Amino acid sequence: MGLHPETRDFQLIPEDNERLANLSGQTDAHLRQIERRLGIEIANRGHRFRLIGEKRAVRRGEQLLLQLYAATEEQDLNPEIIHLYLQESGMDSLEVPAGDRQQERVIRLRRALIRARGPNQQAYLDAIAQHDINFGIGPAGTGKTYLAVACAVEALESERVRRLVLVRPAVEAGERLGFLPGDLAQKIDPYLRPLYDALYEMFGFEKVHRLLERNVIEIAPLAYMRGRTLNEAFILLDEAQNTTREQMKMFLTRIGFGSTAVITGDVTQVDLPRGQPSGLRQAIEVLRQVEGISFTFFNARDVVRHALVQRIVHAYDAFEREDGGSP
Repeated sequence: MGLHPETRDFQLIPEDNERLANLSGQTDAHLRQIERRLGIEIANRGHRFRLIGEKRAVRRGEQLLLQLYAATEEQDLNPEIIHLYLQESGMDSLEVPAGDRQQERVIRLRRALIRARGPNQQAYLDAIAQHDINFGIGPAGTGKTYLAVACAVEALESERVRRLVLVRPAVEAGERLGFLPGDLAQKIDPYLRPLYDALYEMFGFEKVHRLLERNVIEIAPLAYMRGRTLNEAFILLDEAQNTTREQMKMFLTRIGFGSTAVITGDVTQVDLPRGQPSGLRQAIEVLRQVEGISFTFFNARDVVRHALVQRIVHAYDAFEREDGGSP
């Protein structure tokens, strides 16, 4: 905490006991969650709060509590929402000089309003808006696929593209496709389920199926992309760490006029057969200096799922560093 901790007193207004209870959580669980994450002490008598801790953490805590109290007017808070607000107002963003901060980018959809949470997500959305080919690389829970789908939906709703093409490699992660029941489409469907889930949230179930029937949305395994050229489309390749080098090159050369492509993956979660190099790893090395292509690298600090997911990612990162980086 330092030799001279900062003390900050402030009051929440307007005074509303129901909103205060919403902010505090059951037995003050939300306040304890914020204390643990920021390393500060929170004391309150009713709507009067006192924060004690390191100067930046106290400032961050005051801003966060004011934001959360404002949110209680329309929202029931829970630990997951508290975690998201903590992530969004992280220490990294406080360390950026005010004059250097970019204007917040918001994805406005007909059914939802989606904001970047933290500086890396902000940079990711900016990159997708400015480049034809974009890579989002990092661990699970960082929002790289969800935000890419949101950008795709926004591009379609604003008529910047005519269709969405969402692609995944159908790699057997310890399971045998041949033993799964059904035809080929039914066998590959589980691999594409995360993309369907995001689309259902943003479009609604019925509209997604209407757009699929009209071929405005196409969700397909990577192998179906061979020999095609995709113009005026938003193309997302998810789980790209499971592409071979040949597949990655094939995919990237499908991009046509008026199209945007986003490639997402986690190079620490490769399910290819042992000895088969990942096309995503090679693409990072080959394309990082190519003009018109952006790379956004996420890490454990960017995880916006349950707080445990972030701690799990940190634990694995530490273990792999001690283990010499072996998979």
